[in-house]
Amino acid sequence: MQELDMRKILVINFGSTSTKLSIFHDEIEYKETTIRHYSEELNKYSTVNSQKEFRKNAILEWLNELNEPIQKFDAIAARGGFLHPISSGTYLIEKEMVDDLLSGEYGQHVSNLAGVIAFEMGSEYRIPSYTTDPIVVDEFIPEARFTGNPKFQRKSIIHALNQKAVARFAADIINKPYAECNLVIVHMGGGITVGAHFNGEIIDSNNGVDGDGPFTPERSGSLPAGDLVRLCYSGKYNETQVLSMINGNGGVKAYLGEIDMRRVEARIENGDEEAALVYRAMVYQIAKEIGAYSTVSGEKVDAIVLTGGLAYSEVLTGQITKKVNFIAPVLVFPGEKESLALALGTIRVLNKKESEKIYKKKSDELKQQIAMLA
Repeated sequence: MQELDMRKILVINFGSTSTKLSIFHDEIEYKETTIRHYSEELNKYSTVNSQKEFRKNAILEWLNELNEPIQKFDAIAARGGFLHPISSGTYLIEKEMVDDLLSGEYGQHVSNLAGVIAFEMGSEYRIPSYTTDPIVVDEFIPEARFTGNPKFQRKSIIHALNQKAVARFAADIINKPYAECNLVIVHMGGGITVGAHFNGEIIDSNNGVDGDGPFTPERSGSLPAGDLVRLCYSGKYNETQVLSMINGNGGVKAYLGEIDMRRVEARIENGDEEAALVYRAMVYQIAKEIGAYSTVSGEKVDAIVLTGGLAYSEVLTGQITKKVNFIAPVLVFPGEKESLALALGTIRVLNKKESEKIYKKKSDELKQQIAMLA
């Protein structure tokens, strides 16, 4: 394809302490940067929304340095923030989505601002802005929502963007359309999510944030419910402390005081038997979760895919593979493909290979019905 025919996409991906930016010419990443934001900068802002101009200026300064004016882009692709549950796909960012992102009604995170800023920058020059597979993607089958008590419902909280991206890569490798594949995708980072991808949808997964699934470098995963209830009423801990045990100070950190698995592996190499046992236990729980999610479709699994930052470890992926490769072939895609996934989602829409989706706010009546079920 000639350069003049290429789609030029600006990709915006905000992390808590970083701004990741990329320029894509079709699927080729032409330029990229990660701007680190230090605590002394961020401490000036009391809320997520108050960071908006700071984050926007960082983008504009980078583009100015490269002599890349906004009006020369075909579209802007932004990491999705917290919205009400939606199906997978690429969504046109419009005012209704921006309103929900700014309200923080479904969750406050700096990723909310990526869509807001993309919309503002694009609107000025009539350039469309899109988001693909945000964290709130929900394609659960009805059975997957049950917990065993009607007061509680399982929720889809998953690394949807990266899960969907590597699922499509895996589909290409096994030479089947993603919409016809049966895959188990395991994203392994600070959180770990295991998703059952069946015929193009994530029909079930563990909740990677709220105490569900295998333990991780800093999260507890599933805990014995009765013991947790008794701990909550012991008078020794407040709500914040208990939630911290589940997310932030659980998992490997709670056992070994480490969240960097490279350091754990180094301890094992130096003969630390406790570290070796904790490591094996995490592998055991990940493998057990893979086994569970291999059953939910009721059909033969085409492939198991390991991805995320922890997948760079050949030790970890090797140990997991030994436990689960009797189920299906194991593919490894280390790291995260978020920027590429955002660009590809937008390009599919621009090239009319996929229809854009439109986000609609929930009515007040529907919100009340949901609240009654919660």
